[in-house]
Amino acid sequence: MPTARLSLDRSQFVAPVRRRIFGSFVEHLGRCVYDGLYEPGHPTTDADGFRGDVLDLVRELGVTTVRYPGGNFVSGYRWEDGVGPKADRPRRLDLAWHSLETNQVGLDEFARWCRLAGCELMLAANLGTRGIEEALDLLEYANHPGGTALSDARVANGTPQPHDVRMWCLGNEMDGPWQIGHLTAAEYGALAARTGAAMKMVDPALELVACGSSGSGMPTFGEWERIVLEQAYDQVDYLSCHAYYQEQDGDLDSFLASSLDMQHVIETVAATADHVKATGRKERSIAISFDEWNVWYVAEHEESGKITDGWPVAPRLLEDAYSVADAVVVGSLLITLLKHSDRVHAASLAQLVNVIAPIMTEPGGPAWRQTTFFPFATTARLAAGDVLRPRVEVGTYPTARHGEAPLVDAVATHDAASGRTAVFLVNRSREAVAVTIGLGDLGPTRLEEALSLHDDDVYAKNTLADPERVGLRPNDSARLADGAVEVTLPPVSWTALALA
Repeated sequence: MPTARLSLDRSQFVAPVRRRIFGSFVEHLGRCVYDGLYEPGHPTTDADGFRGDVLDLVRELGVTTVRYPGGNFVSGYRWEDGVGPKADRPRRLDLAWHSLETNQVGLDEFARWCRLAGCELMLAANLGTRGIEEALDLLEYANHPGGTALSDARVANGTPQPHDVRMWCLGNEMDGPWQIGHLTAAEYGALAARTGAAMKMVDPALELVACGSSGSGMPTFGEWERIVLEQAYDQVDYLSCHAYYQEQDGDLDSFLASSLDMQHVIETVAATADHVKATGRKERSIAISFDEWNVWYVAEHEESGKITDGWPVAPRLLEDAYSVADAVVVGSLLITLLKHSDRVHAASLAQLVNVIAPIMTEPGGPAWRQTTFFPFATTARLAAGDVLRPRVEVGTYPTARHGEAPLVDAVATHDAASGRTAVFLVNRSREAVAVTIGLGDLGPTRLEEALSLHDDDVYAKNTLADPERVGLRPNDSARLADGAVEVTLPPVSWTALALA
């Protein structure tokens, strides 16, 4: 059996746990909103038409922020269509996903849903077909207390208190030729700078996110970030990163090492931002908002994306059914986000319901947890205090896409106030790995939880017919003695340990 040794102590401090890392993403795409979050007539539906069973699962998932309403959708969105009496709201063509948007859910309803879910709302402004004026109008409607035309309209629409949205995305993936209103880096940087400056004239404390590259495979990756920040550095607080991963051509070994690419993305973007900081003689650093990340089987959806017959409402799009291997990768990506929480201050798992999501629903029927639900929910629940980057002594294995990859990756958190420590581990090996974790000066006295996500079939999934096929199981091999934990990680697995 392969072995690994981890060493932990307080000197390995990275940064405080950033609660916004446990964010998610809701876009008007497929059945994410309609027949997902929102289904009037469902047995669990509330007065606004939102499903109560989905809301319960979102709370269990531990989501802290939600990016809304897109995504590609936002680049053609008119926010005014989604406010006011529902009977008066226009139906519009959604060019991003070739669908019909009914606008029955808009800003006010979704903000109320966020409050029920205990989530912070993160709004995206349309810089595709629109620009400065519309962003300012949306800001006034959303955040101004009253006494102006748009804030009074919000009050008249039944929302007396402002939504007080703090985080704003200045457009979405504007480097992508598929994006409505696609711009060059210079064009976008200038627009983002002007829009950001105007928004901060309303409220200097807003936190603004500029579009980074839509993926590390883009030919302008790195250069896009540099040009945008050279123009907009003083107006923005975050630069976005987006990354999606999937198993390709049966290459499970490379897929399980996907977090090495995420690490490359984070370090490249951070280095580029720091270059602009140095050459521009700036004092503050730009943080990263990794506001789209997940496993997404893009190639499998390309054919369905070519279907353009009619304009359906809430078609079934991008509804990946996730396997154990997919969940292990999601868990490893969360480990990487935490390990880089000195620069990654926010992140959004894309998306929340039905569309490449941890939660699935059936119209009129049940909602259930996908395999990817479990590592996200458990990490969000247990991670607290400070992030610690452990020293890991372990062997490697070769991958076709990422070179040599460690068999085991891990991160830990320690909360000095409560004395609790959590350790999150991924085993990429096809064999079990025996791990010893030295706990240094952390001083735990008991092992509270040891949970693993594993199955003899790495492609096992939870489905409507079998919604509990895969889940977390107690890892009975874990032992705490003499200041160290010994645990056996099952093959291709994700594991969480909680110590007190």
